Amino acid sequence: MAFTAKDVQTLREKTGVGMMDCKKALTEANGDMDKAIEILREKGLAAAAKKSSRIAAEGLVYAYVDSDKKVGAVVEVNSETDFVAKNADFQAFVKKLAEIIVEINPADVATLLDAQYEGNMSVTDVLREKILVIGENLSIRRFVRYEGNVVSYIHGGGRIGVLVRFDADEKAAASEELQECGKDIAMQIAALSSTYLNKESVSAEVIEKEKGILVAQIKIDPKNSNKPEQIINKMVEGRINKFYENNCLLQQAFVKNGDIKVEQYVQDMAKKAGGSMTVAEFVRFEKGEGLQKREDNFADEVAGMIK
Repeated sequence: MAFTAKDVQTLREKTGVGMMDCKKALTEANGDMDKAIEILREKGLAAAAKKSSRIAAEGLVYAYVDSDKKVGAVVEVNSETDFVAKNADFQAFVKKLAEIIVEINPADVATLLDAQYEGNMSVTDVLREKILVIGENLSIRRFVRYEGNVVSYIHGGGRIGVLVRFDADEKAAASEELQECGKDIAMQIAALSSTYLNKESVSAEVIEKEKGILVAQIKIDPKNSNKPEQIINKMVEGRINKFYENNCLLQQAFVKNGDIKVEQYVQDMAKKAGGSMTVAEFVRFEKGEGLQKREDNFADEVAGMIK
């Protein structure tokens, strides 16, 4: 069965695959459009396998809350280059994943990959198609899902995503103050990357390790090396308080008013709402944190493409 240039263009529009690959698929399928789509999907599986070993540390973080269900999710999907994050189709895929996570509450990424995406296609099927169309390795790295009074925040077009969950009574939960407070707290978390919720959540092991480091630092300083142990211990306690202020969300100075702590700000907003609310937990995802980055030389890459 013969095919025309218009058929090639139609196949490209349906699949998003390059013109040459579409022409080859139609040739192999003897002009049968449906068969050509199947061939491209099959090749996509092979392409995905080849690309899976390539580093994917860019991409997008997306945070989403279904206010009716009172459920929120934040998800990170990685790509090889930051250009992909600007792709509208990729963005829609990540947003859809967040919605699926909210809806079905998957236990882990493996469960999410097996979940139904749309029609008869699983998340894995769609992910493989995206890899074929975009031409990069893509990876669903992680997600977190909260139920209850949840507020989300996305910073830098998907570079950072934050979820904050509150424990609140009925009046505070329904208030505008909780939403305002949640946004402010989420922005604080995005900016300062808090490690712990409060000083009570820091383990004794972490504090003892920190104290050991501080004692060593103090004793290295010639001005302090001969000070009595009692004085050194007091100096350590003072610096531990500074550790709490730097690392614990509720003990941090509130970024919008440095005269008060975050804990005080939450209490003030609860009073304004006429109810009670406290920050119960939070999660902050930053795109690619902890992952090895690509170190390709752009000029070499372009030269390689020309060759």
